[in-house]
Amino acid sequence: MKRAICPGSFDPVTMGHLNIFERAAAQYDEVTVLVTANPNKHTGMFTLDERVQMITEATAHLSNVKVDNWHGLLVDYTTAHSIDAIVKGLRSSLDYEYELPMAQMNNRLSGIDTIFLLTDPRFGYLSSTLWKEVVKYGGDVTGMVPDSVNRMLAKKQAEQAG
Repeated sequence: MKRAICPGSFDPVTMGHLNIFERAAAQYDEVTVLVTANPNKHTGMFTLDERVQMITEATAHLSNVKVDNWHGLLVDYTTAHSIDAIVKGLRSSLDYEYELPMAQMNNRLSGIDTIFLLTDPRFGYLSSTLWKEVVKYGGDVTGMVPDSVNRMLAKKQAEQAG
C-alpha cells in the first residue's frame, strides 16, 4: 500500500488545498492530511480542532483520505505511520524556494521524498493568509474555500457579534 501525507497549517483549508488532496488521493492508496502547528504563524483564525473538523468535512467524498494532527517533526510522523511520500502544492517559484530546503532536510533525516504538485491555475492566487485578509475587510470569499470553512466562519462571526 502506498501512503502519502499532505502536511500544513491549513488555517483555513482552501479550494487550492482541496484540489491537491484530491489529486494525491487519485495517486496513492491512502492520504493523510496532517494539520501541523506552524511556529512562524502566531495567531490562527481557527483552532486545531476546528481545522481538523473543516478538513474532515471537506474531504468526506474521498474514501482514502484521513485527517490527523501533529506537533513534532514531520519525519517522525512519516516514519511512525509508514508514509512513503510527502505531497506539497506549489503556486509559484516563491513556494518552491520555501519548500525546497524543507524537502531536502526531510530527505536527509529520513530518506522520504517530497512530491511537488503544481497548483491548478484556478487557485494559483489563493492562500490562507490572503483569504483571511479579504474576510477581515468584508470581501466576498465565495468559492475560495470549502463550504465547511464558510460555515465555521459564519459561526465564529455570529459568536463575535452577539
